[in-house]
Formats: sequence, C-alpha cells, structure tokens
Amino acid sequence: MKMYSKITLSVLLTAAAALTSCSNDDDNTPDPVVKASIYERLGGTKMVSDPDNPGQMIEQGRLSYRKVVNSTIGLIVADIQSNASGNLQAHFAPLLAETGQTQATNIAKLSDNLTDFFSFNTGGTNAVNTYSGLSMSAAHDPAKNPRMGTKSSNADYTKFEGYVGAAANANGVASNTELYVDIVAVLEQLRTPIVQK
Repeated sequence: MKMYSKITLSVLLTAAAALTSCSNDDDNTPDPVVKASIYERLGGTKMVSDPDNPGQMIEQGRLSYRKVVNSTIGLIVADIQSNASGNLQAHFAPLLAETGQTQATNIAKLSDNLTDFFSFNTGGTNAVNTYSGLSMSAAHDPAKNPRMGTKSSNADYTKFEGYVGAAANANGVASNTELYVDIVAVLEQLRTPIVQK
C-alpha cells in the first residue's frame, strides 16, 4: 500500500479542476478560495530555530507537528506508568521494554517517523517522500511487526485520538477550530487500517 496515494489523487483532482476552470475565463465567477493545507496552517515552510537542536533551523510546520507528536508520546507514557485501566501499555510494551540508549533512540525514531508521516500527508514539501517500510495495516499487526504489542480496538484508537487532541490543545490548536477538525479527519482516515480487533 502506498502511503502517498491520497496526496497524488488530491494533486490530480486539483490540477483537473484548475484546467477545467480555465476554459470559463469569460464569465465573471470568482475562482474558489483554496484552503491552505494543514501543514501551511501549522506554520508551513517558514524556517525557525530548532529548540531541540541549537544552531539548526526547522520548518515551522514540522516543528509544530513534532511538538504535538512528542506531547502525544508523553501522554501515552504517563498513562502507561499510571496503570490506568484501559491504558495503551499492551500496544507499546515491546518499544517501552527496550532499555537504556536503545529506548531513547527508538522513541526518538518513533517521533521522527510520526512527524514525517503527518508532515508529508498534510502538505509538507520537505518531508521524506519515499517509504519502504510496512504498510499502515502491517505496522499495526503484531504478527508482522514485532514492535507492536497487540492489535488495536476502536476504543484503543479513540483513546489515542484523544491523546493527540489533548496534545494539539497543549500546543495551541483549540478544539473548536477548523484546524483541529481537519487534524481529527486525518486521524479518522487511518482508523480502518489500524483497528484490527
């Protein structure tokens, strides 16, 4: 399964719409306003100082996503450590069982992968544009990915979405905004391949 097929389809549909609208130059109908991508609304390609890597620059959109991803990971780890009922420990047990430097490196790798995924799939231009790993479905199937502890249910995924929402709120994206709704819509598109029980 190609991760970027939805983006390719969106580009083709946008191009087709643009070509179709060009033939009606004689009427005075204004061109429809195109909504900025989620990535652009999170700061886009504007370069800013990277607070985690002094002396380096990062796109504001990517930094915004990284903050939300890292906050989400923090909420999940805190939930696991609290031993709350219905926590997501079973899903992340193999990753969290790794010790020492490996754990920090793999959690950082998870953060980078999620940041790349969301950046690219919501309009980021400089994110990784090739992917040779597991499909979304395979990545969330413990039989195909030993780093996944168990399959996810709808309740698990809803809880994960809640953590992403709380992390977005904590990083300046209010729940009652169009941007928040659009981010949730992206997450909902992933529910089907991720939920497997």
